[in-house]
Amino acid sequence: MSLTRRAGLLYLALAVTGAFGSFLAPLVVIVSGDPAATAERVRTSEALVRLGIASELTSATVFIFVALALYGLFKGVDRRNAALMVILAVVSVPISFVGVAAELGALGLLTGAIHGSSDLEFLAYVLLRLHLQTIVVAEIFWGLWLLPLAALAIRSGVVPRVVCVLLVLAGSAYVVGTFVSVLLPAYASAASLAAVVLEAGEISMIVWLLTTRWRGV
Repeated sequence: MSLTRRAGLLYLALAVTGAFGSFLAPLVVIVSGDPAATAERVRTSEALVRLGIASELTSATVFIFVALALYGLFKGVDRRNAALMVILAVVSVPISFVGVAAELGALGLLTGAIHGSSDLEFLAYVLLRLHLQTIVVAEIFWGLWLLPLAALAIRSGVVPRVVCVLLVLAGSAYVVGTFVSVLLPAYASAASLAAVVLEAGEISMIVWLLTTRWRGV
């Protein structure tokens, strides 16, 4: 299997597990502002929550291998930029693991032997919200690593220019979305919806990796 195909498959696995574990599963479970309703959803959807946690752990781990595969592919273009890409990607991994630990803590509180305590439900809700906030922080690096990747893609001369532009837009969307959430929380939901559209630009890189015959420099 070529390095480009391997990188594409790993990137695809990252996209699927990351989208489910970090976004879709929490969206289904958390009821904003209602710890009791959230606790009930967690208890009745325990399998979904556990699958989401496993997916997020998988995506965080696979991210390391995606970055290394792309480093191997583009290091001949610009070794310094390729190294920067790997560093920015890997920095997000421990942040993601902290978020998953919080989610596991919430799950333990709500599915243990003690049920019906509003204090436990509130603490579990706080842990689940903490998990969401770690995602907000990690998104800075999910965006920043795409910028050196885009630069490498441009300098390689083989990646279509539209893919490079979409990578820049996706990376910028992650970073801007994080700072809107921090500085202008009233607009966080609208910014997140707009960012998702731009962040989907990453898919173009996955498609290119899976379909190209280029084998790197």
